[in-house]
Amino acid sequence: MVLPPVADLMPLDVVVIGCGNPNRSDDGVGPHLIAQMRENGVPEHTRIFDGGTDGMSVMYSARGATHLIIVDARVPEGSPGTIYEVPGEVLEAPPNNSLNLHDFRWDHALYAGRRIYGDAFPKTTSVLLIEAATLELGLGLSDEVSRAARTVECRIRDLIDTWSEA
Repeated sequence: MVLPPVADLMPLDVVVIGCGNPNRSDDGVGPHLIAQMRENGVPEHTRIFDGGTDGMSVMYSARGATHLIIVDARVPEGSPGTIYEVPGEVLEAPPNNSLNLHDFRWDHALYAGRRIYGDAFPKTTSVLLIEAATLELGLGLSDEVSRAARTVECRIRDLIDTWSEA
């Protein structure tokens, strides 16, 4: 009898991290989405985190998960509320040589986490970016980004359902 590889026996463990600064209008869409998911109920096999602007916490929170979803705002380019879904490996980037942890963002966390934690870092990473209408100082989301956040929550639940069935 041939046993499946250990990785195939690992139970589903999804981490969803919302990134952004809620004091910069639409930049707060990630934390907003996490609050929205808490209110609507968190799917089975899923842990959610408000990563704020702390890239290091993204790396630490993702450790040990099988799948990772990151939600963040995208710089405004004229189509507020547009949703972009990108594989994490496309966006991961080495951190700059800096002693300032404010320079360590989630894209750096993806790069560093894979190198530091190896097999204990998620194999599958999806990044959902929502184009902002504004990143000006202020509280609350624009209508377009608020609507997109509801759509992104549905997409996250679809991804988790698909991974659960695999």
